[in-house]
Amino acid sequence: MLVSGGPPPGQQVNLVIFDCDGVLIDSEVISTRSTVAALAEIGFEIAETEVAKRFVGRSYTSMRKEIEAGWGKPLPNDFEAEVERRTLEEMKASLQPVDGIREALSRLDLPRCVASSSSVDWITSGLTKTGLLDYFAPHLFSASMVENGKPAPDIFLHAAERMAVIPANAVVVEDSIPGVQAGVAAGASVIGFTGGSHISDKAAHGERLKAEGASLIIEEMRRLPEIVTAS
Repeated sequence: MLVSGGPPPGQQVNLVIFDCDGVLIDSEVISTRSTVAALAEIGFEIAETEVAKRFVGRSYTSMRKEIEAGWGKPLPNDFEAEVERRTLEEMKASLQPVDGIREALSRLDLPRCVASSSSVDWITSGLTKTGLLDYFAPHLFSASMVENGKPAPDIFLHAAERMAVIPANAVVVEDSIPGVQAGVAAGASVIGFTGGSHISDKAAHGERLKAEGASLIIEEMRRLPEIVTAS
C-alpha cells in the first residue's frame, strides 16, 4: 500500500531517522510474545494483539507504569530484563531484517541514523544479527539518552542535533503511533511503515498512522529511497 504524500515538495531532506524494531528488524512480534509470556508467568494475562496495540513503540518505563496502574500492584524489579532475556533468546534463532530494508539502505544516498525506544545494547544486537549495523554505526540513539520517551519528541530532537541537521530537514520512518506522534512533535516529516509482521491489519494501521500525522504510508520498504529523494 502506498498513500500519496511524503516530504513536502521542495523540502530539503538531509537526514533519514529510522526507528529500529518493526522498521529495520522484524522483532516486534518476538518482543510481543516475550512480553506476554513474562506477564503470564507472574499472573497477568493479556493477549498479544493487546500488547501490540498498546505498547509497541513505547519504552519499558511507560509500559511498566500503565500495567502497574491497571493491575494495582508492581511488576518485579527484573521484569524488563526478563522480557529482554526471552526476546534475545528467540532473536538468536529467528530474527530477520524487515523485508526490503537491505535493498533500501544500499540505495539510500543520504545520512541516516537509528532513534529507538530500545536500549543501545538491544539496537546493536539486533542490527548485528541481521547484518545491518554497518549501515548505521555509530549513529545509534536510544530513549535512555533523553528524559522522555516516545510519544515525546526528545529522541528525534536528540538524534537530529547529534547529526547536525534541523528537524525540519529530517524524515522519520516509524511503524508505531507513539513514534509517529514523536516525529511530528519534533517537526520532522514522518513516513509510516506497515510492512512488519506484527501488523495484522495493515490498511487499518496505516490509517491510524496517517491520522496521527504521517504524511505517507508505505508497506514496501524498498520504495523508500525513491520517496525521500523525490521532494
